[in-house]
Amino acid sequence: MKFYSPEPEIKITRWFKEPYKSIITAARTCYSGSGIIEDDKIKHKYEGLVSDLFQAGHHTTFQHAQFQFSIANVSRHAVWSFLHSHPFYNSEQVSQRYVTVKKGNYSIPPFSSRGRSIYESGVLMQMSAYEKLRKLLFSATSEEYFLRFPGRKKVREKYEKEIDKKTQEIARYVLPVSTFTYLYHTISAITLLRYLRICKLHDTPFEQTIIAQKMADEVLKIDPDYEMILEKPLESDELPEYQFINGSPDRNPAKFRREFDDELNGKTSLLIDYKIRNQESIADAVREILGISKGELDDESAIALSIDPAQNSIFGEKLNLTTHDKLTRALHHASYTFKKKISHTADSQNQRHRMTPASRPILNAHLDDEPDYIIPVLIQKSEPALQLYKETMEKSWDSMTKLRKLGESPEFISYLLPNSVPIRFTESSDLLNLHHKHSMRLCYLAQEEIWKASLEEALQISEINPIVGKYLLPPCTLRKISGAKPFCPEGKRYCGEPVWNYSRKEYKRTI
Repeated sequence: MKFYSPEPEIKITRWFKEPYKSIITAARTCYSGSGIIEDDKIKHKYEGLVSDLFQAGHHTTFQHAQFQFSIANVSRHAVWSFLHSHPFYNSEQVSQRYVTVKKGNYSIPPFSSRGRSIYESGVLMQMSAYEKLRKLLFSATSEEYFLRFPGRKKVREKYEKEIDKKTQEIARYVLPVSTFTYLYHTISAITLLRYLRICKLHDTPFEQTIIAQKMADEVLKIDPDYEMILEKPLESDELPEYQFINGSPDRNPAKFRREFDDELNGKTSLLIDYKIRNQESIADAVREILGISKGELDDESAIALSIDPAQNSIFGEKLNLTTHDKLTRALHHASYTFKKKISHTADSQNQRHRMTPASRPILNAHLDDEPDYIIPVLIQKSEPALQLYKETMEKSWDSMTKLRKLGESPEFISYLLPNSVPIRFTESSDLLNLHHKHSMRLCYLAQEEIWKASLEEALQISEINPIVGKYLLPPCTLRKISGAKPFCPEGKRYCGEPVWNYSRKEYKRTI
């Protein structure tokens, strides 16, 4: 069984010199009375030491060695499901927001002959709709663009390319999650070992196994000693989610979706839980850091030292120094939990905020023959675009229904899902990392759905924790408060709105 399209292409591009040896030098240095143990002092492989460390779970020694891979011909679905579903990596992935997607660049799973025909017809229909939507959206996008930048209307031809980029950002919602992507991906040795061990979990185990095995093969080319600790993948039926899903044939995805959406009550992100002493815990921590009593520093003043840019200059720095600064680390003690519903394409960006972890779904468990999708705001501004969009969704689900009736694998059918399919999940974060996320995603240049979710979250937090909530702001406003100039850090990419002068309840955007 293999892909009809080109398989994932994995190449190791940069790595530690003698990476396996770094396990031994790190471990022996821990117990060295004569200083650092260097590579030239290691004369053999110390199989027993490495095995003991591995079996006992002492894995920090495996983290020193880093491997950078170039990855191509992988589906965005596999990247969302596997490569970006954990915190321990760094990636730079080609953006569908800014790079036009060309026809023919998509995964073709191992369907039957009839199944492949239905699948490819569906993908071609989606790709065609993408091109048509870009043209249909140009007028509505131009109108919104020149409302924001009225001075540019006199030389509108100069900005047509920029407008076109915004149409493709929205048109991508009809593209299949099987669309190819390419990226650089850097991980440690321990992450590689984990990849190979758990590569057969949902949602794309067939593709994930190819990716993980090819990564391991690339590392073995440069250092065959890793063969001693590579474990075979767990089989699918050894994983608890498979056992439950396979043992529950009468699940009702539609009922689950209605229940989840009813709880959201129209919101993109709903605050469902938080610590009852969020603000008090931050204030206590600040006083502990400074060694000062409550009588000398009240709660509001203490909190301001940790989060108010006017008092804490760390927030004016270009580097994100908040995890290193002692005062800002007090923000770790407050935390919030949200139920969220955003599209697959939005969550592919949202999950890159690795310090705001989420319990993402087995997506196939949410699906049935009923179309289920997000409609971007700009689509609703153009009736022809909206009509085409809805028709594309109906046809996409119709194709998937046909594939189910043929008995094709649900795993492979999911590759036909459009980017617009909703991801319903719960996400939690401490305030320190949520503050950083909001400072990036409340910017008017941020992806539409993540921006909306972040705004809803900031407003809900302000209702229950007003002292800290008022500082959940976009970068330009934080810079204004801190006295940094220019207020907008984006230079030529300035969104066109003086957001730093608006209250959050005034925030409004279509593009």
